[in-house]
Amino acid sequence: MRKRSLFIIIVVLIVALPILSVLYCDSRVEAISKGKTFYDTESVPYNKVGLLLGTGKYLESGYLNRYYTYRIEAATKLMKAGKIKYLVISGDNSRKDYNEPEMMRTDLIAAGIDSSHIYLDYAGFRTFDSMIRLREIFSQNSATVISQRFHNERALYIAQREGINAVGYNADDVIGNAGQKTQFREKLARVKVFVDYLLGVEPKFLGPKVRIG
Repeated sequence: MRKRSLFIIIVVLIVALPILSVLYCDSRVEAISKGKTFYDTESVPYNKVGLLLGTGKYLESGYLNRYYTYRIEAATKLMKAGKIKYLVISGDNSRKDYNEPEMMRTDLIAAGIDSSHIYLDYAGFRTFDSMIRLREIFSQNSATVISQRFHNERALYIAQREGINAVGYNADDVIGNAGQKTQFREKLARVKVFVDYLLGVEPKFLGPKVRIG
């Protein structure tokens, strides 16, 4: 009987601990970012620099990635509203045939953004890297992060841990099955942030300083 009770307790713990970890990390991220993300250009505070978090333009299916489209639209609105002066695009450029920052830069210029106000971070492989590199490489201690709200919230948590005074400007979200899958992955990504800090993880690359302006 005791062995059975012990077995049940172990099973419950195995099931409960991951769930509790997700709930805790999620609640901490939301608490830290509360009141710091904005949907309209009138409400968002001015910052000299905006940080546009990268994503691919196309999905594996070949269809246009709406997360990408909405982030380009949000960054364009913010620049044209005068709420940021310069834009750092931070994304993945791990392969010769895949370059998130360059793709985004091209579309922003096509939307009327001055190329001289755009800076590229080719080593933003993860949001964790992008936020730390913003401070270490681009010497920015404050910024407006541009992405979907769920992504901004995680970025703002990292910013708070790194001593960066940041707010988020929310791009439109994607609804439907694609959006639900992304939201599920986001819960796991938030746990990963806590694990990174627990293990003392550093960005994959740092490098020479880049002066903005």
